[in-house]
Amino acid sequence: MDTKADGCEPTISLLHTPLYAIHEQLGAKFAAFAGYAMPIEYGNGIKCEHLHTRAYAGLFDVSHMGQIEVRGKAVTGNFEALVPSDIASLAPYRQRYSVLTNDDGGIIDDLMITRLEDQLFVVANAAFKARDLMHIKARLGSAATVEIQEDRALIALQGPAASRCLGKWDKDISRLAFMQAGHFRLAGIDCLISRCGYTGGDGFELSIAAADAQPLAGMLLEDNTVQPVGLGARDTLRLEAGLCLAGADFDPETTPVEAALEWVIAAKYRNDPPTCARFPGAAVILNQLHDGVARRRVGFTSAGRAPVRADVIILNDDRPVGRITSGSYSPSLGAPIAMGYVENEFTAIGTELEVMIRGRTHTVYVADPAFVPHSYYRP
Repeated sequence: MDTKADGCEPTISLLHTPLYAIHEQLGAKFAAFAGYAMPIEYGNGIKCEHLHTRAYAGLFDVSHMGQIEVRGKAVTGNFEALVPSDIASLAPYRQRYSVLTNDDGGIIDDLMITRLEDQLFVVANAAFKARDLMHIKARLGSAATVEIQEDRALIALQGPAASRCLGKWDKDISRLAFMQAGHFRLAGIDCLISRCGYTGGDGFELSIAAADAQPLAGMLLEDNTVQPVGLGARDTLRLEAGLCLAGADFDPETTPVEAALEWVIAAKYRNDPPTCARFPGAAVILNQLHDGVARRRVGFTSAGRAPVRADVIILNDDRPVGRITSGSYSPSLGAPIAMGYVENEFTAIGTELEVMIRGRTHTVYVADPAFVPHSYYRP
């Protein structure tokens, strides 16, 4: 899911989330992202916010994301025709990560899909939520009612202290397993809470009425283990965990197999002929599972301290063999990390390649893109 700021658009022309006033009070530094003025960091620096989240709990405003409600008869089965995952068998208050695909097998966007009692709650990336909404409406047609929830906010509380913090109001929140959701009341505020996140560690996302966003955030920030964290640290946290950024680490020209996301493809499709699957691009994607791909997303480490940034070309004996899509300095590891695509013959862990940074050659090594082990809560 998305994080990076996208330019220098004047803040006065940007949309504000329901938490904008709190960000100002906390001294946030803002940047434009997906048409919103979003906090990048709060003064102590991205590294401090990153490490605090890994050790305690970080509060993120992700209200710019698209919260989409999908209703209709047989809604889970109908929605399954849009994604390669098994949605039809998703139990109530369970969640699944998946991707919208186009007819060529490319990834339109990645989604978090939660089944409630009689509907689906879908979270889409901020930069693509309007496009996703149109795509879903067009594909489902009269079989479903699809609406974006403009009057809601979304808060992420991430880190090992998040469960204890939320459990002060309701111990059942702490009992949620990874990718499980529920309706709760925190000090009188109705919340849809799911145990998930974009850091690779334990955490929660809280969907609430926009009017309740500031009171709830203020209440959570009273806990001495909770600090506000901006999109800068959200990006380094997700990169350490090997999680993709939509529009950077994949796009509509990239299939789930190329993006190393084939694990989202339902087992029932892996065993059936491609013609049995209904999702867009099924034949392309399932044939790639069988036959392989020409390029593949992998992680990279390097011996130096200079970060290898997006769009840097990867070389083998001076021949271009790939491209970096995301790169940064890892606060947890104290070293540069990156991810990108290389030709399939160079994807083995430990393969030595080269990049050019400011006219100098640097050696990089293919690595597992999950640089920091995931610590999701699975009781």
